[in-house]
Parts: sequence; C-alpha cells; structure tokens
Amino acid sequence: MAFLFTRASVVPGKIELLAGWLPGRPWAGATAGLAKVGSYRLDDPAGEVGIEGLLVRAGDGPLLHVPLTYRGTPLDGADAHLVGTTEHSALGTRWVYDGCADPVFASAVVRAMLTGGRQAALEWEDEEGVRHERQPTTTVTGSGDPGTEVPQIGAVTCADQEDSTLVHTGHLDLVVVRRVGTPVTADETLNGRWPDGDGVLAGVRARG
Repeated sequence: MAFLFTRASVVPGKIELLAGWLPGRPWAGATAGLAKVGSYRLDDPAGEVGIEGLLVRAGDGPLLHVPLTYRGTPLDGADAHLVGTTEHSALGTRWVYDGCADPVFASAVVRAMLTGGRQAALEWEDEEGVRHERQPTTTVTGSGDPGTEVPQIGAVTCADQEDSTLVHTGHLDLVVVRRVGTPVTADETLNGRWPDGDGVLAGVRARG
C-alpha cells in the first residue's frame, strides 16, 4: 500500500525535476512542455523507499517511462543517478533517484514480473482522519505466476541505451523500457495500462 499525502506540498515538483534531468538522456528527446500522462506505485516491503513509475510526454514526442525512487537519506554510491532533491512538507527532504539505479526498485519490479504482481494500492486521508482508496492512473501487471521464487537483489548497475535502460542484477537482467512501444526480449514482463494506451514497461531475463 502506498499512502498519498494529498495536502502536502512538494518543492520542486516531479515534472520540474524531470525537466531539468531528462535533457542529455539518450532516450529522452525534447522536453519542452513535459506533462504527466499517468503513474503507478510499487511497494517496498520494508516501507522505507517510495517507488513510482511516471509516464510523461513532451508535446507530440514519445511516451517516456521514468521510474523514480524517493528516499529519506542519500543512496550510497548513486550520486550519478540522483535526479534531484525535494522538500516535502510532511516528510522533509527527499532524495529522488533514477529507479534503474536503485536496488529497491529493481527488487520490486522483478518481484512483480516473476510472480504476476500488480501496482500498490493507493490510500489517502481526509481532514477527519478517515482513509480512502484512490484508483491509480496507470495499472501494471506482471506476466509471471504467483509462488515463483524471487532471487534476492543487492547492488545493481545500469546502462542507458537508445530506447531502454539495461539493469544488471546478479543472475538476472532487467530491461526498463524508456520509450514506450520499444520491443523487449524477456522471460517475463511488466504490462501497463494508462488512460490512452497500454504496453510493456519492463522485462526480466536470465543472464546468459
């Protein structure tokens, strides 16, 4: 379950952060007029790291998939993958990372793909303290089967490609689609559905 702080302020906002970070990424293209199309959340079993996959588009450009992680302290060894920091009125300073460089994202998305998992449920709290469920703007479903063994993932390395990012996770390779619609060769996939479309957002395969 992901809890949404609906009355909190976040400065700078996510789109503002991405507008400053995306230029120079080989898969990003132009970013003028960048706007959010949808998003999904995944659960961190430890409850420490926020995990969100954003779908964004600039004008008539390609739909981009940008997984992010939100941390209360910096991620060791990941300075090169820091998207930026934000000030959250409820949580304080948050370090925002490219999810492809964060083992918590890698673990969550691999778990979803291998076991047929889905996006995290969303909850928010009204002014009287009553919690409500919110429907996500994007749903994701893994292609695997419940009960499939999921290997433990420690440190990860990642490399951007023209249309995707390849993440090495020990015995598995994770392919994160950046330009949605890019074909993926994988044993299992993460399949998404958003307001105006659907497609594969990631894949996982055994390392050869």
